[in-house]
Amino acid sequence: MAAPQFASAAEFREVMDRIFTMMSEDPQMGPELRDADVPQRFEFDDVDLVVNVRAARDDEDGNLHWEWSDDIDWSPKVKMDMSSETANKYFQGKENVAMAIARRRIKSGGDVKAALALMPITKPVFERYRALVADEYPHLAV
Repeated sequence: MAAPQFASAAEFREVMDRIFTMMSEDPQMGPELRDADVPQRFEFDDVDLVVNVRAARDDEDGNLHWEWSDDIDWSPKVKMDMSSETANKYFQGKENVAMAIARRRIKSGGDVKAALALMPITKPVFERYRALVADEYPHLAV
């Protein structure tokens, strides 16, 4: 059976925007991610996209801020390169980041320990993402 695929780079970005919004707006996850303040850069080569994510600043709404660009005014503390397939599996709770790094499905740099410390904070998004996939993107289910 073929691995689930996003229909396009635009669909991938749409789905990722929804995931970041879920995490930012969540009353528990959002403030914890903001307080952790670990700027990250994610590159998804297979869909030719880059997103930089950081804690929202005092004058910004929400808890997270992200830009689909490298034209940013902050430096990432962590860099991760992965496929859209790996990201999809991760957010469904089907990809262990530490194992994916060890197996080179995720290439990482910077303060990886800080990024791994965020994993328990983001775990509640898995169930919500699986529900989103089931309702609106069933072709992405793993």
